[in-house]
Amino acid sequence: MIELKHVDKIYPNGYKALSDVNLTVKDGEFVSIIGLSGAGKSTLIRCINRMHDIQAGQILVDGVDISKLKGKALRAERRNIGMIFQSFNLIKRASVYKNVLAGRVGYHNTWETFFGIYSKKERLLALQSLDKFGILDKAYVRADQLSGGQQQRVALARALTQEPKLILADEPVASLDPVTTLSVMNDFTRINKMGITIIANMHHVDLAKKFSSRIIGVRAGQIVFDGKPEEVTDEVTKRIYGRSLNSNEKLGNIDDVPEALSEEIGKAPEMSKAVVDSPKTAPKKSPKKAPKK
Repeated sequence: MIELKHVDKIYPNGYKALSDVNLTVKDGEFVSIIGLSGAGKSTLIRCINRMHDIQAGQILVDGVDISKLKGKALRAERRNIGMIFQSFNLIKRASVYKNVLAGRVGYHNTWETFFGIYSKKERLLALQSLDKFGILDKAYVRADQLSGGQQQRVALARALTQEPKLILADEPVASLDPVTTLSVMNDFTRINKMGITIIANMHHVDLAKKFSSRIIGVRAGQIVFDGKPEEVTDEVTKRIYGRSLNSNEKLGNIDDVPEALSEEIGKAPEMSKAVVDSPKTAPKKSPKKAPKK
């Protein structure tokens, strides 16, 4: 369970990004945070995993005040918190497989990480995570050769390989097309059904209403709405945004995707039995051709 109690965040320039924020998220919830750009959504997410420090209040994760942790204790607690970014945050020149294995970095010291020393169990876990998102065949492809949707699935596989209790997502589909957006959001739903709590900043209100079980509205650093998706009326959105929504804050054609395609998008890829049984079944690297003499 995550609890924020009277949290304030003030940036060095004096700007107060969060003001007396109180929030409780129970295990297994799928929470979407909505609000204007600059309202404090990203700051709220980044304070939970200590990417940003707070100036007042408490942030409790399973009863532990993460805002007070330092060094090894903070590193250990962060293992339980996965992070998904809008820009994917992949190592572009590295293979998909290496990017996913990076989810295990928090369990290793600097030298083990530098030399890529991971156990067979961890390597199998990485392959299984790729397989769950239907991109096992891309294991040895460089990350920068993938589409945006594929890169976000690599980021999801990396987070899953971390074995987190909580995943934080900062506008994870803002740069994707509508069909890919639905596919990735269905991936989040499948992760949530594994018992993993999800807190996501959402740019599109209709996506938040469609996929989450709870919606938090943030305005000027304060929570102004906390309720179920069906409770988000036009009056509520005006309270959150200070005006009616414009087209940029709606996905627009979310309901125009053909029903058959929408159902297909929502299907989980079947796990390859070979990958479940053995970590040796990753796609083989293509042999390099000898240079012509």
